[in-house]
Amino acid sequence: METALVLCEGSFNRAGGKTAAGLVRHSLRFKVVGILDSTLAGKDAGEVLDGKKVGIPIYSSVTDALKHLRKRPDYLIVGVATVGGMLPKAFRPALREAIKNKINIISGLHEWLANDPEFSKLAKENKVTVTDIRKEPPLTEMHYFRNLAPKMKAIRIPILGTDAASGKRTTGIILTKELNRRGIKTSFVATGQTGLLQGSKFGIPLDAIRGDYVVGELENAIHKAYVTEKPKVIIVEGQGALSHPAYVTGSRTIVNASQPTAVVLQHAPARKWRTYHETELHLPNGTIDREMELIKVFAKAPVIAITINHQGMTREEVEQKISEYESIYCMPACDPLVDGVSKVADAIIKAYFPKKPKRG
Repeated sequence: METALVLCEGSFNRAGGKTAAGLVRHSLRFKVVGILDSTLAGKDAGEVLDGKKVGIPIYSSVTDALKHLRKRPDYLIVGVATVGGMLPKAFRPALREAIKNKINIISGLHEWLANDPEFSKLAKENKVTVTDIRKEPPLTEMHYFRNLAPKMKAIRIPILGTDAASGKRTTGIILTKELNRRGIKTSFVATGQTGLLQGSKFGIPLDAIRGDYVVGELENAIHKAYVTEKPKVIIVEGQGALSHPAYVTGSRTIVNASQPTAVVLQHAPARKWRTYHETELHLPNGTIDREMELIKVFAKAPVIAITINHQGMTREEVEQKISEYESIYCMPACDPLVDGVSKVADAIIKAYFPKKPKRG
């Protein structure tokens, strides 16, 4: 497994640092050996995120990390998802420092770092690579919509949400693991750069694909998971929200491509504003009721469970919301990072994999 530092200066444990958080919690491709964020230097990344140490230290800089690590890491990963996908200017010194220390760069931003004159020159001089993964395939290799979903004999469940950066991917990964643990063969399809960086075998950088092909490309990724692994369930990572005015592709593309059997809905109850220029636009956070209305219209599939992002909430407040949602909506609710997703898995198995009665 390749080793990596993750650059997340000033953003770790914030909405913009979701790529770094995702890599700390789950990675099939990289062994994360450190996070770079000078505002949290000296702490353990897992303890900052979830209150549990995971042995991934937070360093103040590339130089600081190299002083403590026994071996130079293979990569420096840009661990933020910025509005518009541009590289923060404050990240440039760390990238220069990494390249000069012969560390390869990998980025999931819209701004392609391999095209940056300074970085490309430095990379050539130091014989390292700069890789941008948020790219669409060549036009001749892209797929148009073929209405493949009805041909798949698998339960298709996207994790949709009431807002962006609310934990949909994390919930999807946890649910995939839980269903597989129970013997229900399940595949996960990523739709963003973090899922791809984590090593998902199937997926696309959805917001990098041109409009004519985006539904077809995601449909193709879902179908590829189906024919390759022959799963009984396919979990699809959600993006944005059907109700979020800043995202045109996101959830609607995912609904069209997957033609859901059912939906899991992720919500951050304590979040006041949408995750998109919160301090400038002040767009109120989405609501469960409104999102369910839109899911009913666009997905034509039932919401089977509600999952909670506990950001800004005490455990008592989370438990109160779980009780409230289960009473109002008559479906299971849970906080995946604390409770796990047993309730969600139970609901899926009860609805779609009931035990056949024994013959007398």
